Amino acid sequence: MTDVRFLRLILLGVAALVLGAAAPAPVESGGRWHGSYFPNVELTTHEGKKVRLYDDVLRGKIVAINFIYTSCGDVCPLDTAQMRQVHTLLGDRVGKDVFMYSISVDPENDTPEKMRRYMRTFDVGKGWTFLTGKREDIALIQRKLGLRIIDPKNLTDHDTRLMLGNEKTGQWLKRTPYDDPTVLANLLASTLNNHAATQVGTLAAYKTAGEVKNLSRGQYLFQTRCASCHTVGGGDRLGPDLRGVAAARERSWLVRWLKEPNKMIAEKDPIALALMARYRNLPMPNLSLNDDDAAALIHYMEQQDKAHAEMGH
Repeated sequence: MTDVRFLRLILLGVAALVLGAAAPAPVESGGRWHGSYFPNVELTTHEGKKVRLYDDVLRGKIVAINFIYTSCGDVCPLDTAQMRQVHTLLGDRVGKDVFMYSISVDPENDTPEKMRRYMRTFDVGKGWTFLTGKREDIALIQRKLGLRIIDPKNLTDHDTRLMLGNEKTGQWLKRTPYDDPTVLANLLASTLNNHAATQVGTLAAYKTAGEVKNLSRGQYLFQTRCASCHTVGGGDRLGPDLRGVAAARERSWLVRWLKEPNKMIAEKDPIALALMARYRNLPMPNLSLNDDDAAALIHYMEQQDKAHAEMGH
């Protein structure tokens, strides 16, 4: 793919995000997605408390719902990291104006204890509830939300889309785990709340999104795959600050780490294990990157290091 074509695709994606943030269309119209539409099945929280999907989780609330499983090694950690960013942006609104839920698609293994351990690994804050239940009930919830039903024999292929909704108005949105956390936070705090609340953070970045010269493949990949856990020169987040990493690591090691970190962890690579031990045993997820993606990310990190050096930082 040529650079021009790639940048055009990025612009289309940015335009879709802006339009989605400004005027989201409900998944279904006519007020069907509330009341008796949702099954009132029983679920179990990470604290071991029994709750009902409609009565306790959805009724009258603005919610963010995603589906994960705690042993997932690819997109679930990224999804959770993105949601953690949304949680941070919303602050004390979570649990009051907005409610966040993660539902396990591996209920046979994801006990409340395992979910609490997973939450500690990601340093999940208050107002975010993890849920499990009967497999058939979880499948029914996915079906009602218009998501693909999980195949128990192939958990890695589960539907990772995030559902945002206002049960009272029947307005629901599907988003991806690669969406900008600020956009997601504003959809929850303002747009789905009939714009009654103030905007979260800033959307000023979208005003300059059309400046093609400022976009690159590496920057796009970093922002959509890496930024929830890492910075380059901004300090540690869930994972380490990546400033200087491109120069400090052997390129062959770094390329493989970006492409298949799960395999390197399984092989007990000493650097990989040391990183996990330093950061709450949080594994680097496999983001399905190829050689070109890895090269673009490394080039982006090198450019950031150069920019810091030129500024004397």
